Amino acid sequence: MDTDTLIELEKISFAYINGPAVLNDLDFALHAGQRIGLVAPNGSGKTTLFHVIMGLLKPTAGKVRLFGQAMAGEKDFAGMRHRIGLLFQDPDDQLFCPTVIDDVAFGPLNLGRSKAEAVAISRRMLSFLGLEGFEERVTFKLSGGEKRLVSLAAVLAMEPQALLLDEPTSGLDEKTKLRLVEVLIALDLPCLVISHEYDFLEATTDHITTMEDGRILLDEEIHFHRHEHAHRLGGRPHAHS
Repeated sequence: MDTDTLIELEKISFAYINGPAVLNDLDFALHAGQRIGLVAPNGSGKTTLFHVIMGLLKPTAGKVRLFGQAMAGEKDFAGMRHRIGLLFQDPDDQLFCPTVIDDVAFGPLNLGRSKAEAVAISRRMLSFLGLEGFEERVTFKLSGGEKRLVSLAAVLAMEPQALLLDEPTSGLDEKTKLRLVEVLIALDLPCLVISHEYDFLEATTDHITTMEDGRILLDEEIHFHRHEHAHRLGGRPHAHS
């Protein structure tokens, strides 16, 4: 077993009912120590890719392996989800408890931690993200940016070995984005990060790639001009119409 490979997708295809293919014969691997940024247009399949990795969507073809183990069904995925922290694009899909501390402690409790341990872990994660004093805040009354940070605290409280982050800077002000950059660098976890913000990806990942025709362009790094649109093989001279 290759213990260096954390996530491996082989020939993955997926289409929603009565819709075109979203993922098409896609191959991908995330290895220990890798931090990959993914930027592509809306509708290109980025979020769908995350949901397939986590077993929330079943591919129409292909194989998913997590930490060297083939995922045959929900039972397999359920045993692996705590090892891969998924930050949803919409924090309202992730937060469902009355208070912040309840949401953050939910994961550790379900992993068998005692209430005291779960609360201690939760407080530590909230402090790490600059959310001291948020413990008893009512979750649905938080701002969008606050919800996103609480969602990340809930993910980190599970003590994952890799991260999937879907637009983590959405709704954050510049100060909080800078704090998030510091947090991700300090964590030093393998990750796949979806974002439209190149500066954020440049600061937090080692390689930035894109998707095209339902596939990740594994062998090409994309390059950005200051007017912020992406080019394959951007080092090649070219003109704009």
